Amino acid sequence: MIDHPALSDDRRTPPKTVAEAARRGLELREEHGRGGTDVGVRRAEQLMNRETVSDRDIKSMYSYFARHAVDKLGRHWSDPAKPSAGYIAWQLWGGDAGRDWINDLRAVLREVQG
Repeated sequence: MIDHPALSDDRRTPPKTVAEAARRGLELREEHGRGGTDVGVRRAEQLMNRETVSDRDIKSMYSYFARHAVDKLGRHWSDPAKPSAGYIAWQLWGGDAGRDWINDLRAVLREVQG
């Protein structure tokens, strides 16, 4: 699948806030020994390194955030001493900044793809 040209590489590059959330997610995962899957770790590395995202990545990330928004209601969501596994995973995927960025990119894809 060829990525849609409506989204430049600049727009597909994770913002610094997204890269920072992913880095923090990896730190929390290491510190607490939980949170996220191997897929989430790979995503965090991609975001932290500010590698561009493909159309497929955008759709995958959009789906992740849609499925896991409910995790925010969980116990210890962002407790600094004992963050939930869901919170750590959310950070691996770029945190709230990642969700907002991906929602914007997904909207562009939907608009141009119909």
